[in-house]
Amino acid sequence: MAGKTTKHELKSNTVPAMVTVGPVALLLLFLVVAPLIFVAVMSFCETDEFYNVVYSFTAENYAKLVSPEYIKIYAQSLLIAFITTVLCVLIGYPFAYIIARTKSKKKQLLYMLVIIPFWTNSLIRIYGWRTFLGSSGWLNKLLVFLNITPEPLDLLYKTGTTVLGMVYCFIPFMVLPLYTAIEKLDTSLLEASGDLGAKPLNTLIEVILPLTSGGIFSGCIMVFIPCLGYFFVSNILGGGNTDMIGNLIERQFKSANNWPLGAALSIILIIVTLILVKIYQKLGGDMDSLGV
Repeated sequence: MAGKTTKHELKSNTVPAMVTVGPVALLLLFLVVAPLIFVAVMSFCETDEFYNVVYSFTAENYAKLVSPEYIKIYAQSLLIAFITTVLCVLIGYPFAYIIARTKSKKKQLLYMLVIIPFWTNSLIRIYGWRTFLGSSGWLNKLLVFLNITPEPLDLLYKTGTTVLGMVYCFIPFMVLPLYTAIEKLDTSLLEASGDLGAKPLNTLIEVILPLTSGGIFSGCIMVFIPCLGYFFVSNILGGGNTDMIGNLIERQFKSANNWPLGAALSIILIIVTLILVKIYQKLGGDMDSLGV
């Protein structure tokens, strides 16, 4: 009868879909789902006296995560991530607005300035900052040469230096979603605001910021979450004085050789990520802007 799908038609539609989607699904299952399951299982394991993983169920790893020493590092990580995110918004928003509102060929040049850092590995760029800020680096040589300081300044291995490195690494991740949101902004609304007598500051606060709030929150998520796990920035520029959650995880898997505890920390970081993404989704954010 018309309107009914025969088994043959259903099979003929299913086979091409499986051929197309099947390999990708298997690849995601092998490279994403399976490792996550392995990490989740390991987080409930323990180690013996020789630091070998023993596959016996225990919740001790999660109990260790609430120790005062770890809580201090959590607070420090959240503070550094928060400061980094705020600075990225303050620096990135004007730059993204200028790019979005530029009509000349300079727009492509400004956009390329945001993309170019992705052409070089971030680890190499952070080592460049350490060389630049070192006691024998270009900055200190310039300060001494201009008689601004009598001797080289101690700029490395401080919280401020770590924040500087984080902002440098993540500023493109803030500018790109802000640029997308600002470019979609209806200019007629800005003109109407001006015609009604609103000052530029009032237009910014009451019109532009609310309409681009999705891009702001998207950029904050894309900066805040990975900032917690960028352990090499605090290692290189902070010298171990500004440990973050990523440093804890790296240390457990390497020097401490305590994989179950490192897995538990990783699971907590994943949960925090999922919660923040869910909050973003509840607030009406576009998941495509996060790459989800």
